[in-house]
Amino acid sequence: MIHRASSALRASVLRASALTAAIAAIAGVVLPLQLSAGAAAAADDGSVTWSVQPADENGPDGRPWIEQTLDPGESAQEHLAVRNFSDHDVTFRLTAADGYFNENGRFNILPAGQESTAAGRWIQLPESVTVAAGETAVVALMIRVPDDAEPGDHAAGVAASISSTGADDAGATVGVESRVGFRVMTRVTGELSPSAVVDKIETAYLTAWNPVAPGRLRVEFDVVNTGNTRLRIAGVVTADGRQVDFPPQDEPQELLSGDARHFTVEIDGVWPQFVVPVAIDLEPEVIVVSGEAPTLAAMRADATAWAMPWPQLLVVLGVGMLAAALVWRRGRSRGRLDALLEEAREAGRREVAESRLP
Repeated sequence: MIHRASSALRASVLRASALTAAIAAIAGVVLPLQLSAGAAAAADDGSVTWSVQPADENGPDGRPWIEQTLDPGESAQEHLAVRNFSDHDVTFRLTAADGYFNENGRFNILPAGQESTAAGRWIQLPESVTVAAGETAVVALMIRVPDDAEPGDHAAGVAASISSTGADDAGATVGVESRVGFRVMTRVTGELSPSAVVDKIETAYLTAWNPVAPGRLRVEFDVVNTGNTRLRIAGVVTADGRQVDFPPQDEPQELLSGDARHFTVEIDGVWPQFVVPVAIDLEPEVIVVSGEAPTLAAMRADATAWAMPWPQLLVVLGVGMLAAALVWRRGRSRGRLDALLEEAREAGRREVAESRLP
């Protein structure tokens, strides 16, 4: 079922060839382009500008994305709004696919050529919608949770896309699919068991060869969501009395069930002490749409970093060699002086002996 909404949206205008960061102001959550960023993301009959937002039957409802809590076997009707900012009618392809977070913590869905196997298959919506110039089309979609769905959080996304042509690096013509959309998060009721672990810890000490300057300690590790709920990750790495947050406070990170995220933390001002204890304190937070979140206790993982004081040892070695050289030279000089004194005493004894001869 498709409705028309004629009221103007107060949203930023984007061109489909713009970077995904620019799209975020319109769509809330953006599904980045899967093809070459250098290709022109425009329809063959002119440039196309559009937005996609969660909606009710009357139009966009202000949500950044859709979140539902459903029982196994339950269904829920939702809506999305596609706004065509262009000066001509456009037919958009509508798709739903499994969702995931990439290594930068950005949400995305599987590309068109990859088949969904999870929550992306729970969403039914029309294959396409034609939106008149300057108009908004509201499209109904249905979320149907299978009877055997596992409890916990499941990620998917919906997108409106257009296809156009562009050129690759060799100048050959290639097809380009430009997508804008948002995530659809479904929590299936049942026993929730949030959990996480810190895994694959590696440390490396980066020596400052200035003997009066400290070095840096690099700590790499994975955080793995081993439970069945979505987690927001935050923590602190401590070494030599210094602390560094991960991820940076302006870069929140979410992990879906089964996800692993790799972190690299560098701590400045660490003095080489042969052995430096390292502590990774993780404070995961269970994300909920409403109600009380299940608690998940903070956890700590300990490690050891080898921090050899090579510059300082070289200084000590140099000072020791200099001291040994001075002692050796002093001993040699004293030996020569003793020899000269002995020669003088021997000469004196000869002179005394010669003066006593008749």
